[in-house]
Amino acid sequence: MDILTQIKRLIVRRQYRFSEKATDELALDGLDEADILESILMADRIRKTIISTIRSGEKLYVIESANYSGTLIYSKGKIAHEGGTEFYYFLISSKRSRRSRS
Repeated sequence: MDILTQIKRLIVRRQYRFSEKATDELALDGLDEADILESILMADRIRKTIISTIRSGEKLYVIESANYSGTLIYSKGKIAHEGGTEFYYFLISSKRSRRSRS
């Protein structure tokens, strides 16, 4: 199974979590949880995979996709495990227009 399909399955199964930063960024952009979940489900590819140098090769996935309303959303996250359970962990999320100002 490819990584995007794996991430989408975790979303559908409600196996995801948000970092405090991701939650704050959603609120700042006037987005809610449904917006970012829709954008992941609508994605047709992972834009970039980043190998973390801080956490010994941990893979971070950058996804840019519109939600059902057409708002382009940028997110970065990772597949994580805790207590034998796999979940998708959102690290960053924002409207694409905010991301381009960074």
